[in-house]
Amino acid sequence: MTMNWRDQCRGKLVSPAQAVTRIVPGHRVMVAPFTCTPQTLCRALIDRLRSGELRDIRIDHPAALAPWCEPEVLAAIELHDNYATPLNRTSVHAGKVEYLPIGIWKTDTVPDGFTANPDVFLVPVSPPDANGWCSFGPGVWLSGTLCRNAALVIAEVHEEFIRTGGENFVHIDRLDVVVEAEASSGAVTAAPLSGEEVAAVEVICTLVAAELVNDGDTVQMGVGTVSASLGMYLEHKNDLGVQTELITGGIVDLVERGVITGNRKTVHKRKVVGSACVALAAEELARIGNNPAFELYDFGYTDDLRRLIQIDNFVTVNNALQVDLTGQVTAESLGHQMFTGVGGQTVFMIAGAYSNGGRSVSVTPSSSVPTATGQRISRIVPTLDPGAAVTVPRTYVDHVVTEYGIATLRGKTIKERVHALLDIAHPDFRDELTAEAARLYAI
Repeated sequence: MTMNWRDQCRGKLVSPAQAVTRIVPGHRVMVAPFTCTPQTLCRALIDRLRSGELRDIRIDHPAALAPWCEPEVLAAIELHDNYATPLNRTSVHAGKVEYLPIGIWKTDTVPDGFTANPDVFLVPVSPPDANGWCSFGPGVWLSGTLCRNAALVIAEVHEEFIRTGGENFVHIDRLDVVVEAEASSGAVTAAPLSGEEVAAVEVICTLVAAELVNDGDTVQMGVGTVSASLGMYLEHKNDLGVQTELITGGIVDLVERGVITGNRKTVHKRKVVGSACVALAAEELARIGNNPAFELYDFGYTDDLRRLIQIDNFVTVNNALQVDLTGQVTAESLGHQMFTGVGGQTVFMIAGAYSNGGRSVSVTPSSSVPTATGQRISRIVPTLDPGAAVTVPRTYVDHVVTEYGIATLRGKTIKERVHALLDIAHPDFRDELTAEAARLYAI
């Protein structure tokens, strides 16, 4: 007879409301990130904050997908985040969230600025197996490190969570309090793309796959409209490897078809390595579960530059919000206002540029039409908007790709870079950009 997981957790299993009573004023509470947000525990804690029963706690929630920024909730906490998510972007812009820029990730450590040894860690896990081991499901993030470091670990159990190889596990003995999940973990819903946007994605990904990814390369694909779609366009390649932070759509298909083998990887040979699976359908997650080809590790491990630069033929592909005419990339802010976060983009792009045989690739549609204005704007700009964060310095950008072509920048002078980027700008803006190039760079 198989033991019910609730029996294994006897003595630890309580209601969500009971669990969060362990949090008291002055506590520093770390919350598992993004798509692995423990929504049941967050809701219970938010109910306490709304009621006025609890105040004066610090919440560290990377890429928060929970409603901490409701006025009555935010008034009771100090919220720290390294992303401006849709739920907290307005509050970040208003200075009501402590925004933390992070670009350095190290194995077995919590990034500086977040609480490394929290009083409480809230995390979602799978039910324990027969030996008491739980999985972090579709995303390890920082959970392994924080389970080791936190004074108190409160976990919510998701019966649907997958198991993978790597370091995607924690023993039930390390969980102090357990609740049954009443809501799914966080999900990301992207706005539907227009026909023009779909066409741009198809052309850009086709160009990258055909011209910049070779058989035997190891590939990293960042999250974002264009870069996350690249996996759908690699089916004609051979012996690819994947070493990334976020595993996106199409990867499991390529593993099953023998396109991704990892046979030529120099790190984690024959394994697809990431920290989390993001924006995947339930059936894709199910195929990744218990699949020996997939391994998930802490974010600090997957994004440790010291490890990444050991990978040969490493092609790193990431989204850009804006690219200036010399190749500077911002992927995190529009002017001084944060739009997303850094994540691992900087370290992966540096690793691609440093890799023996590798290359770093920034992808972006040549233009976009923001809903707020309805006016088309160029993504290739004379200079980044005032105050914009430089996510990737121009010295680490090998190629920029739009639907109008590939601009190769490595080894190019400023004037050569400008000409290459003008060639891939949207035609509606080329005259204006050429005039600005003449003014700024005497071209």
